[in-house]
Amino acid sequence: QVQLVESGGGLVQAGGSLRLSCAASGSIFSINAMGWYRQASGKEREFVAAIASDGTSNYADSVKGRFTISRDNAKNTVYLQMNSLKPEDTGVYYCNAAPAPRYFEYYWGQGSQVTVSS
Repeated sequence: QVQLVESGGGLVQAGGSLRLSCAASGSIFSINAMGWYRQASGKEREFVAAIASDGTSNYADSVKGRFTISRDNAKNTVYLQMNSLKPEDTGVYYCNAAPAPRYFEYYWGQGSQVTVSS
């Protein structure tokens, strides 16, 4: 089992910045890529960004150039630096961990609320 604990959400004005953190513990060997998804009220959960253990990253088009994902493998922690925030970035942000080869389980954090006021 892997536990993902998120921190760093909050309320910010449009144009501001926030940084989310997600610390993984437990069977770390069973996970590989980590990432972030978000869910706005009344909408489906959507992909935001992901980063592999080798540092390769990818982003949703809507956040490219504004958000940066990074990871500290020594601390088993992934970060999401969010700059130039917009009201449409508002939602609950979930940390995600994908399985390593020969493992099958995906894991989710508890969710962090991010609210961007206009």
